[in-house]
Amino acid sequence: MAMERKATTTRKPPVPSPSHDEIDDWMRRAMPDLQPIVARLDELIRETLPDLQYAVKWKKAYYWVEEQGWVIELVAYDVSVNIVFHGGADFDTPPPLGDTGRSLYIKLTSVDEVEQPQMREWIENAARVPGWT
Repeated sequence: MAMERKATTTRKPPVPSPSHDEIDDWMRRAMPDLQPIVARLDELIRETLPDLQYAVKWKKAYYWVEEQGWVIELVAYDVSVNIVFHGGADFDTPPPLGDTGRSLYIKLTSVDEVEQPQMREWIENAARVPGWT
């Protein structure tokens, strides 16, 4: 008997939408220095994962993959952007940060960091493991 996935939080998850408009608005509201980082991350996520759905909730951008749930979350702080992989603990090479549950993340402060080779691999892995539902 398969085990049911448990949410990574007690908060109610966002509602997926095929429209990217909320994400566009969220990116425009990020700190000006971080806008190129969130824009490049968003572009890379959409290039790498087909048929995404989107949401913005709690000032965070979410990316939904059918059958897996919410797999990626972007959070723009004052000086960095965190990309959270909700199933990151299940990756062959997991992201380095995070110590509770299955969600792991990396912290980015430049567009150059987005271009590291492992970023695309982590994004691809996000679609292969259960996320937050």
